[in-house]
Amino acid sequence: MELRKTNRSQAKIRLALQGPSGSGKTYSSLLIAHGLCKDWSKIAVIDTENKSADLYAHLGDYNVITLSAPFTPERYAEAIETCENSEMEVIIIDSLSHEWEGDGGILDTHSQMLGNSFTNWSKVTPRHNALVQRMLNSNAHIIATVRSKQEYVLAEKNGKQVPEKVGMKGIQRDGLEYDFTIVFELDITNSATCTKDRTQQFHKIIPYKLDEKIGERIRMWCKVIKPRDDQYMRDMVNLCKSVEELKTLYKNNKLAKGNEHMFKARAEKLQRQKEVQDYLKTRSNGHSS
Repeated sequence: MELRKTNRSQAKIRLALQGPSGSGKTYSSLLIAHGLCKDWSKIAVIDTENKSADLYAHLGDYNVITLSAPFTPERYAEAIETCENSEMEVIIIDSLSHEWEGDGGILDTHSQMLGNSFTNWSKVTPRHNALVQRMLNSNAHIIATVRSKQEYVLAEKNGKQVPEKVGMKGIQRDGLEYDFTIVFELDITNSATCTKDRTQQFHKIIPYKLDEKIGERIRMWCKVIKPRDDQYMRDMVNLCKSVEELKTLYKNNKLAKGNEHMFKARAEKLQRQKEVQDYLKTRSNGHSS
């Protein structure tokens, strides 16, 4: 047993992207992964989604493991180990839902067991927990996608009630989100809302378009920082895309104190950009009328 000083550089991010089909989970995962490591050859996708990862091969030369049924926890763990042995820096599990609800997954296995249903859970739960621990103990960044149960609701558009697809509860064991550092919920418009954030870098009511800059922001949070690392603070400030994000960063980052000038300059720049956008929008609307 050894006592050591805390060191953020030893932390690896555990990120979950949850949403319905078509919300952009795979594409967003790849962009974030590249922001995390800046090297496509160090990214691996464990693909359970009928080779959907190959649809984005134009992005770069990332690696793919095609995982087919049975979707047992042990096969997922084996795929993670294969990626680690190949020195992958980011592992994308797309998707983790098959381990729970897919052919050979936990629910499928439990349904086929004889005897007392409650007692049988004590046999399959440790297998699921072992996979969760395998992800938590990985020496790579882990990004996992989780399907949402789909439901249609009536929404008013142009004075008419039209059906609109929305994401509901994630298809995985209840409480899985507690094991992730960050959880983003995506909707059908590819907008993401942060529902859990232990890094305190993302505002819970601001919608995000998940891209490489999100990965860069997470990567910088994981870096070792000195008590007054001005370059780190400047980079974090420049990644903010709105005044609300700036406020969140200032409130939650201990390095913000003493660097108020960076926040003020960025806020002024964002305000000027907004004024230009509003002006161009007004001009555009005027011409269209």
